[in-house]
Amino acid sequence: MNSSSQRKKRVLIVGATGYIGKFVVRELVRRGYDVVSFARERSGVGAATTAEETRRQLQGSEVRFGDVTSMASLMKNGTCGEHFDVVVSCLTSRTGGVKDAWMIDYQATHNAMEAGRAAGATHFLLLSAICVQKPLLEFQRAKLKFEKELQDSTMTYSIVRPTAFFKSLAGQVQAVKNGKPYVMFGNGELTACKPISEGDLAKFMADCIEDTSKHNKILPVGGPGKAITAREQGELLFELLGREPKFKKVPIQIFDVIIPLLTFLAKMFPKLEDKAEFARIGKYYSSESMLVLDPVTGRYDEEMTPSYGTETLRDFYSRVLEQGLEGQELGDHAMF
Repeated sequence: MNSSSQRKKRVLIVGATGYIGKFVVRELVRRGYDVVSFARERSGVGAATTAEETRRQLQGSEVRFGDVTSMASLMKNGTCGEHFDVVVSCLTSRTGGVKDAWMIDYQATHNAMEAGRAAGATHFLLLSAICVQKPLLEFQRAKLKFEKELQDSTMTYSIVRPTAFFKSLAGQVQAVKNGKPYVMFGNGELTACKPISEGDLAKFMADCIEDTSKHNKILPVGGPGKAITAREQGELLFELLGREPKFKKVPIQIFDVIIPLLTFLAKMFPKLEDKAEFARIGKYYSSESMLVLDPVTGRYDEEMTPSYGTETLRDFYSRVLEQGLEGQELGDHAMF
């Protein structure tokens, strides 16, 4: 933190128990901020994480428990009538399902902004996603609705749009290690991304608090190095394992059969609505690159996608091949 600060800035972070949220909390604590983490009493995949374990994971911050979807709970159990300077949101819907998306990506995040503003906060730091630049899915529309509200508010904002997390590319590591082929859509060159590590992303987000050049900006960010395709991700895994690459190609056209069928059935069986949305999510990530979309050409542009940090995907794969995937749980919407 800036040594000229009169006092520690107080930061309220929602989504603190999420994959990125935990790293952001630790980075803010490391930098000397007075951090309050707001979380559910049972969190994590399948609500398996206890309150005691959450406190351990978010050590150095004051952990308060409540329901971020309830404005009353946020005010009573989160801000508690106290003053805060900054609100950080790492909230994201766990599944990407329709109701879940609007409840978390929009409403809960909106609640955090209003609670923060009532507590005197003047800066809202939002973890968004690069994919909202081409919104075809409900969670993207929900995120964009909140982004617009934030930009129209009186608060200073920093909207961070990372390209892809290492976690999102980790789903096949164990399978490949066990001798299975690397699964890819088409020829594996339909999409590319510049993935960023959780630690580097946390540092970038923490930078946004004091770095005024990151205020009132939408900030796309990727990791170091060139963009990497799905095929190149697979080749890298096999190289690190010292094996000949072995791929299984899945035709992307499979989604063109599944999506219309599930969409039709969802009209008669509403419980299938999310299944149809999950299929749309699958097609999106199989066909759209996680890079900056050039508004002039309409194409994804590697050169326009900023790089940040030091940890590469090679570093990550090397580590998880040796140490395993603990802490990299993919949650409810993993494709592989």
